[in-house]
Amino acid sequence: MSGQRLSIACTVNGTPHASEVEARLLLSDYLRHELGLTGTHVGCEHGVCGACTVLLDGVSVRSCLVFAGQADGAEVTTVESLAEPDAPLNKLQSAFRDEHGLQCGFCTPGILMSLTALSNEESRPTSGQIDEVLGGHLCRCTGYRNIRRAAEKALR
Repeated sequence: MSGQRLSIACTVNGTPHASEVEARLLLSDYLRHELGLTGTHVGCEHGVCGACTVLLDGVSVRSCLVFAGQADGAEVTTVESLAEPDAPLNKLQSAFRDEHGLQCGFCTPGILMSLTALSNEESRPTSGQIDEVLGGHLCRCTGYRNIRRAAEKALR
């Protein structure tokens, strides 16, 4: 038995999309499976790890906790928007590369998107604000030292 379907129209990384989706489809699954934007990673599926973080109308959200239907009429920004293929990396990506702020890279897209939201809100975020953002992300590889150094370098 198929669930209720919804028609949605949203803009993802500047490109308009109109789709018919199941009412219970998560935004993370819509991005990955319907639009092929696999940079948004799904880790815990409970909103705890932060790997699936995207911007919804400029606000950092866990896409595993948002239904695709809630993005109807909204602007969604994913990690793919940070730099075009074969283009230079943006300042956050460059800092992560330069400061070795990633190892396996699974958590990195979500961290980059949360830091992007912070940089959009604050021209010079404080150390406390950076710590607060990073506190919402789980990384099993780096111990956060290099992630924090990269965030400080890019945002301050």
